[in-house]
Amino acid sequence: MKRLAKLLLPAILIVVATTQVFAADTSKIGVHILQTNELPQAKQLVQVTQDDTWHYVTIPFTVADIEREAEWQNFFTEARNQKLIPLVRLSTRVENGAWTVPTKQEITQMIAVLSRLEWPTDDRHIIVFNEVNHAKEWGGTINPDEYAEILTFTKNWANTEQKKYAVLPAAMDLAAPNGVATREAFSYLAAMYAYDPEVFQNLGGWNSHSYPNPGFSAAPQRRGKNSLRGFEYELAFLQGKTERELPVYITETGWEDSKTTSRWLATYYTYAMQNIWSDARVKAVTPFVLKGEPGPFAGFSFLKGDNTPTRQYYAFQAALKQVSGQNTASRE
Repeated sequence: MKRLAKLLLPAILIVVATTQVFAADTSKIGVHILQTNELPQAKQLVQVTQDDTWHYVTIPFTVADIEREAEWQNFFTEARNQKLIPLVRLSTRVENGAWTVPTKQEITQMIAVLSRLEWPTDDRHIIVFNEVNHAKEWGGTINPDEYAEILTFTKNWANTEQKKYAVLPAAMDLAAPNGVATREAFSYLAAMYAYDPEVFQNLGGWNSHSYPNPGFSAAPQRRGKNSLRGFEYELAFLQGKTERELPVYITETGWEDSKTTSRWLATYYTYAMQNIWSDARVKAVTPFVLKGEPGPFAGFSFLKGDNTPTRQYYAFQAALKQVSGQNTASRE
């Protein structure tokens, strides 16, 4: 009887709440995109089985998008059609070679727009900016005190909305050293905590950029805070400060295609899916980036400038198919 109830309950709930996504129907593997028109290509990359599985996409929402409300409603509608769950990263604008520090007015305006839109799921994930332990990501300065204030303001403001916001902090660059242009990640996080011991409370999850460093080319078996397992060190730090074990969203990761990595990409992705990203605390993994060519991210791109697949694309899909096939076999 209990087993029958478990089988019937999701179907019943889907009828009465069509926008709700259930864990049993969701794959944690997705992709990071940069433009609102990339959803069909994102779905084609990650959907390797003929079922109704949902996947994740990470996408930036800039202050310029405040004036593009209709475009973003189309994006969310298409995301529902494609069964893609957006992780929306707030962003500002580039001035003098750095992303500007957001104002409280810009934050409230961005949240106001996002609150008016119909999202594809009940839960609305927003990420409060990006790699702020880089000066170029925060107005040319390293300022954990100021970022702590902005993070707290954003999560408090979002929580006043009658929506189910899950607010995630900016991911750290876990390979950044202490210096003029960057600050070591855990030193930055410790400074945030020293400034405000409540800063990590009431978060909807953790956001991580756990890349295979050094050089975006290390084997997945490597351990350390700047490895694919960087999120483990972050969660341990957080648990020591908050006594909470937060779910983690790895919104950037992946290898750069090079002479060192090219022959191993499929093997590396397969190992990561089976042995690292399989961690129950990991809720989503969106490797960077779907379309990064031409430009500085060409080596990470799953699609070329003419929209044809790269070696990354074929390697990633091969890993997805292998892991999916093994999971299917284990259930039979």
